[in-house]
Order: sequence, then structure tokens, then C-alpha cells
Amino acid sequence: MMNHSKLKAKERREQILTYLKQSKDPIKGHSLAETMNVTRQVIVGDISLLKASGEPIVATSQGYVYMSNAKNQFPYEEVIVCQHRPDQAEEELNVLVDHGVHVKDVIVEHPVYGDLTANLGISNRRDVTRLVEQLSSTGASFLSELTGGVHTHTVAAHHREALEEAKLELARKGILVQP
Repeated sequence: MMNHSKLKAKERREQILTYLKQSKDPIKGHSLAETMNVTRQVIVGDISLLKASGEPIVATSQGYVYMSNAKNQFPYEEVIVCQHRPDQAEEELNVLVDHGVHVKDVIVEHPVYGDLTANLGISNRRDVTRLVEQLSSTGASFLSELTGGVHTHTVAAHHREALEEAKLELARKGILVQP
């Protein structure tokens, strides 16, 4: 991405949309802000307006993603229920990605707010490490800490066997909640 002098708001949003559609990887808000020569908060506002206009943009822990880039990327998808201590989160995620499973999100059921969802977009150990480091460096906690460790993940894979093998390993480790 090249640095732009300040663009008009509509032109800036069109350029952001172009970058997101062309990118195979998530793009961090601060990277877009530097490129557009605006603050990160301006980018957050632009992304919100683009979402409100119907653009399928998702904010993940890795950055912003234009979702049509990922459509049909994984033919097998399901929701799994897990429960574990915060110190087991990295292990849980590594089990999933080591089996070739993509972790789309984490969802917890809050007693006041209902379902709280965080888009993760985690596909490899590097993504897991980044998430854990971000949580550590900001002092933030895992969403599952709000629910005694109970949470769900939407997971996806290229092969059903990858999902089944990952679930078996999570069950052996006492992390997967069996129905």
C-alpha cells in the first residue's frame, strides 16, 4: 500500500474497500491509517460506515478482512463447545490449527448481553501466538473467563477428517464438551 495525502472521506472509504478486497491477508487498522494519512479512529469510523452500507467486512484479531475473499474457502464448518482454564487457551487453539482447522470465532453467552462474539480468523500457530501476545500485552482477558471457561468456536476445514481428528484430541485433553 502506498501512502496517500488526505483523501475526501468517500474516496478514502472506496480506497479502503479496494485494499481489503485485493488483500489475501487481514489488514491492521493502524496500517490503513498510516496509508491513508489519518488516525486509526478515522479508519474505525470508515469501516463502521462500510459495514453499515452492507459490505461484508469483519474485524478479526489479525486485522480487517473482506469476507467474500474467504467464502467457500472451507467446505466443512461446525460449532464446537469447549471449556477450559485460561492457561489452556493456547493449547486448545494450537490443537485446532495443527489439524488444519480454521478458528473463525469465539462466542460466550453473557448473562446480561447475550451472545458475545469475537471474530478470530486463526489458521496457524503464528496467529495463535499473536492473539496470546495481544491479550498479554494489553492486559485483556479471554472471553471465556466471563463464563467459567465455557465457550463455542465456529471452526472450518478443507476436510471433515481434520475436524473430527481435532475434536478427538480436544476430547482426550478434556477441553471439548461432549453432548
